[in-house]
Amino acid sequence: MAKNLLNYFRMKEQECSSEKLFDAQCPFCSVQCTMKLSEQRIVERSIYKVISKDNPTSNGGLCIKGLNAHQHAIHPDRLKFPLRKVNGSFEPIRWEEAIEIIKENFTNIQKESGYHSVGVYGGGSLTNEEAYLLGKFARVALKTRYIDYNGRYCMSSAASAMNDAFGIDRGLTNKLSEIPFARCIILAGANVAECQPTIIPYFQQAKNNGCYIIVIDPRETGTSRLADLHIKIKPGTDAVFVNGLLKVIFDEGYIDETFVKERTEGFEELKNYIAQIDLEVVANVTGIPANLIHLTAIKFASSPTGMVFTARGVEQQTDGYLTVRNWINVVLVTGKIGKIGSGYGAITGQGNGQGGREHGQKADQLPGYRQIENPEHRKYIASVWGISEYELPLKGVSAYEMMQKIDKQEITGLFVMGSNPVLSSPNAQFVIKALQKLKFLVVVDFFLSETAEMADLVLPSTTYLEDEGTMTNLEGRVTWRPGTRKPPGEAKHDWKILCDIAEALGRGEYFRYSSAKEIFDELRIASRGGKADYYGITYERLKKERVYWPCPSEDHPGTGRLFEQSFAHEDGKARLMVVERQGEKVETSKKYPLYVTTGRVMPHYLSGTQTRRSSALISRQIEPYVEIHPKTAKRLKIENNSLVLLETERGTAIVRSKYTDKIREDTMFVPFHWGGEQNINRITNDELDPFCKMPGFKLSVANIKPLVNLDKN
Repeated sequence: MAKNLLNYFRMKEQECSSEKLFDAQCPFCSVQCTMKLSEQRIVERSIYKVISKDNPTSNGGLCIKGLNAHQHAIHPDRLKFPLRKVNGSFEPIRWEEAIEIIKENFTNIQKESGYHSVGVYGGGSLTNEEAYLLGKFARVALKTRYIDYNGRYCMSSAASAMNDAFGIDRGLTNKLSEIPFARCIILAGANVAECQPTIIPYFQQAKNNGCYIIVIDPRETGTSRLADLHIKIKPGTDAVFVNGLLKVIFDEGYIDETFVKERTEGFEELKNYIAQIDLEVVANVTGIPANLIHLTAIKFASSPTGMVFTARGVEQQTDGYLTVRNWINVVLVTGKIGKIGSGYGAITGQGNGQGGREHGQKADQLPGYRQIENPEHRKYIASVWGISEYELPLKGVSAYEMMQKIDKQEITGLFVMGSNPVLSSPNAQFVIKALQKLKFLVVVDFFLSETAEMADLVLPSTTYLEDEGTMTNLEGRVTWRPGTRKPPGEAKHDWKILCDIAEALGRGEYFRYSSAKEIFDELRIASRGGKADYYGITYERLKKERVYWPCPSEDHPGTGRLFEQSFAHEDGKARLMVVERQGEKVETSKKYPLYVTTGRVMPHYLSGTQTRRSSALISRQIEPYVEIHPKTAKRLKIENNSLVLLETERGTAIVRSKYTDKIREDTMFVPFHWGGEQNINRITNDELDPFCKMPGFKLSVANIKPLVNLDKN
């Protein structure tokens, strides 16, 4: 009898079960790993299983984030309907009403204060199609010059430096598959093991091949465990350190004179400046003994092949541009670029941080990396868009400068798509106060993020499982993401939302698209002939392969390695630059005795809006912490695993202490994925790099105090 009942229930379960399979691409880091999601419905519950898929970037690898990415996409907190704030609370409304509210508010604001009184703030996780369309939307539908995106806080230092040094900005000058051929690798401020873990096998293979790996970071990390040499540099002294390397390279004759003469400009000026450098002064400033500076320089310069990789550790500083330029100096004077196993790479952080900045989200750029104030570039893009070049606004300002303009009420309406500036901006309390001054704030997201909570209107968008489009990964490969799962409720794709608003604003004729592919086909034309040329890349190709840009024609194989014969400046030469850095930028004091730096942890991504809604990921790291050396903690009477108050001149943040001897005694580290009083960006430095307007996230001076009463209660 029992056996018969069991068989009966098994039969009924099979009758009530079904399985759906979705091809997908991870929405998180810049590697863009691929996977297949199995959604099996059994009676009244769903069971999900993630299966990795092979691809030429990560070779089928998936990290903990990718394995659990679907958890936020199916989360019950997903926004399903437009929400309007009424008396401080959100109420669902119809899409037609939401679009009418946007039309009414933006129209009134612009009638009162001009087109540029409305700003647009984008994100580095939007697809190429949506990043492209957002730039067009700002300039054609809203006619505003004020558009920028959160990638300004990610890659702007390296992007500006590469543009000026090489004439083009692409994250890596080489294929990832060339890493194993390097005989010396320098990772400067790049914690690949936690931020892009699925490419670690390339570095492990290089090490197995005899590569000497040097990691430069004030703290020990999963990445530094790979290193033959770990340089625990004093925060903020990276550019000075590189001058020390150049001093050794010049003095000991490791210049590739033929390469320098034939393929660079500015050598004599750099040589004359470096001659003045005192290695002992560099050692005192950086906290690195002269013998280790010497060893680093000789190991790299004497290797037959070598690669330098930078990331946010050196780039998110107020001299990040100069530091990257100096690392490029090292690569150029030793001739280690344009050949297999030799080159420079800025490891992109966001999923589409590369593509997101190529096609019009940045304040000064038009599609294809064209410059918005270049007359020929303006004329071409205007012709693609079917408008007069005189209608195109001139360049606006950077992401943080937009917040400053909001504070001054020069911008009184703001449209935010795919970003959370309340958490991701420096000096976050200032940003909150500025946003409170807006007359009208619209946020497009799939969760009620900290920024969305401040909005007058929130529009529900689709996630990576639902939204078809293309992305461009860290090595410059364009990838296609299927996005075939049905969206929940009335959530819409970002591109469709932009088209609907443009229609309401009377600019619909410029936004008549029925698919992401149609937008991409226009993007291809808009990028044609530009430095980021996608013209030869089609959806048909991308469904079969990942294609490197530049790719000027459909029969072009794509350009995996840059600068084999020449650089992208008109004369074909790269530019060396004197970096006048000899002292510290920021110094500690009695009031603020410690440096504080920030970064990621493996289970989380950016502001945590997605990963904090994944049970598997949040359980691995439920709250932020401050890493502090035990000697420093005991001197300041900070107990391990206790709540502490971090304080700078900009504000305070509350986190939990974590003893570690793997960090410098003068430095603290805090991850940035949490909000409220745990948001470390409440205290970070909002001074901007003068070249690229990157805020100084990675270097603040702070005090730390125990919260004895709060902890005991």
